[in-house]
Amino acid sequence: MLAWSYSSGERAGWVQKFSKKGWLCKTWEGEIALVTMPGTAQEKFLFTVWDDEVAKQVNAAMGKRVSLHYDEKVGLPGTCFGETRHWVSGVKTVEDIPLAPGIVVPVPPPAAAPQPQTAPAPK
Repeated sequence: MLAWSYSSGERAGWVQKFSKKGWLCKTWEGEIALVTMPGTAQEKFLFTVWDDEVAKQVNAAMGKRVSLHYDEKVGLPGTCFGETRHWVSGVKTVEDIPLAPGIVVPVPPPAAAPQPQTAPAPK
């Protein structure tokens, strides 16, 4: 939509909230949890998505660790452009979690649903 940006970058975390909202101008608004190390307090990153295709990718990645590419737009008038100044333009699912240079923790696959068990026959 707007070609210029103040900054651009990547943020990685788990998508916690994502919805289309607004009284007059509807935009996709979301929140990812950024966790730096296990056991530390999480930080939240709020973002806006304008493109419906990118919004589909974010929805498909709910519950998975993702990396979001964003552009920071500063000085836009009103809220019709979104609730945040971080506009996401790309989504990637992240398979590994880098803790430090050369130290990577693989993301475990989702747990399989437990299989129903039959009760033993009474004696």
